[in-house]
Amino acid sequence: MKHDRPHVALLIESSRGYGRGLLRGVARYARTRGPWALYFQERGMADASPSWLGEWRGDGIIARVETRALEKAIFATGLPAVDLRGKLDLSLPLIETNDRAVCRLAADHLLERGFRQFAYCGFAGANYSIRRLRYFPTMIEQAGHSCHIYPSDANGDDPYSSPQKEVEQHGILYEDQVARWIASLPKPIGIMACNDIRGQQVLNACRAIGVAVPDEVAVIGVDNDEILCELSDPPLSSVAPDTLRIGFEAAALLDRMMRGEKPPADKLFVQPKGVVTRQSTDVTAIEDRDIARAVRLIRQRACGGLTVEKVLDEIPLSRSTLDRRFREALGRSPKAEIARVRLERVKELLTETDFTLAEIARRTGFRHPEYLSATFKRELGVTPGEFRRGAPVTSRARR
Repeated sequence: MKHDRPHVALLIESSRGYGRGLLRGVARYARTRGPWALYFQERGMADASPSWLGEWRGDGIIARVETRALEKAIFATGLPAVDLRGKLDLSLPLIETNDRAVCRLAADHLLERGFRQFAYCGFAGANYSIRRLRYFPTMIEQAGHSCHIYPSDANGDDPYSSPQKEVEQHGILYEDQVARWIASLPKPIGIMACNDIRGQQVLNACRAIGVAVPDEVAVIGVDNDEILCELSDPPLSSVAPDTLRIGFEAAALLDRMMRGEKPPADKLFVQPKGVVTRQSTDVTAIEDRDIARAVRLIRQRACGGLTVEKVLDEIPLSRSTLDRRFREALGRSPKAEIARVRLERVKELLTETDFTLAEIARRTGFRHPEYLSATFKRELGVTPGEFRRGAPVTSRARR
C-alpha cells in the first residue's frame, strides 16, 4: 500500500528522559524533513509489542528493542527498522551513545575536582553498565589511581538474560548492600554510577548512613534525566547524552532505508553533550578533615547568617590556622567562601523564582536588599535585575 507520506512506528519508551529525548529528535526530523505520519503510544521499558503492530501497514520502525518478543514482532512486519538500544545481537542498524566518551567525561569531571580515590557502581546484567565498567576503571587507572568496584558488577552477569527494568529493580531491592559498600570505601571518593537511577540510589544510601555528599562522597550519573536528577537529594550531576541528535539521525537513516538504500554495516555512535553539574559533585575534594567539615558547615548554613566566628565555634582551630589551611585547600578564605555560597544561592533564586530582591536578601543572609545589590554588582559585574534578564556575568576573583 502506497502512502502519501511515510507511516513510521515509534517503539520507544516515554517513561524516561532518555527515551523522551529520542522521541523529540525523531519529531524534529519528521517536522523539518517530512511530513511523516508517526504512530506512537506511551511505553515503558520492556513493554510488550503494541497489539496493532501485527496488522499495521506502515513503512518503517524506530525502536528500542529490549526483548526477544519485540524483536520477533518487528521482524515479522518485514519493514525497515532502526534499533536505538543495542542490547540484543540484531541484524538491524544501530545508533547509540558512545559509552567510552561518557566514561571519559565522568572520569575527567571527578579528576578535575581533585579526587584521588574512585569507585564505580553499576547494575549487574545491564549491558550499558557492563560497557561503562569496562571503560571507567581503566581511565582512572591510566590517570594513576585505583578504582573500587561495587561487588555485584564484577560478577559479569549475562547482559541479555533479563529486561533492563527487571535488572534495575533487582538492584534497587538491595540498597542496604550498596550502603554497606559505601561505608567501607575510603573517603573522600568520587563515584560514577552507571545511570541516574543507580546514582539516586547511591545518594539515598549515603544519606541513610550519614555520609556527607559531596564532601565525603561525590556522585555522578549518566543520562541527565532532569526530573530524576532534580528529585535526588542532593540534586545529581550527570553526563548528558545527545538523545536529540540520536533520534534525528535514526529518523534520517530510516528515511534513506525506506527509499531503498542499504543500511551501514557498522554501528553508529553519537558523542554525549557533556556533564551537567549539580550539587552531588559541586565540591573540591578535601583530605583535611577539619577543613572539609568547615566547608560543609558553610555550604549548609551560609545563607542563615553564618560567620567565620560561628564556624570556629564548631571547628577546633584558631582563626589563623583555619584561614591558612582553608586557603591551602580551596585557594580562598573562609569569609570568601561564605560570600560565594550566598551569591550562588542568590543566582539560583533570581533564575528559578520571581521573588523580590528583598525576599531573596532575607533568604540568603543579606541584611538589606541594597547591600545585596551592591555586593552582586561588585562581584559579578551586573545588577541582580540585569542577571535575571539574562545579562552575562564577569566574576572577579575573591580573596
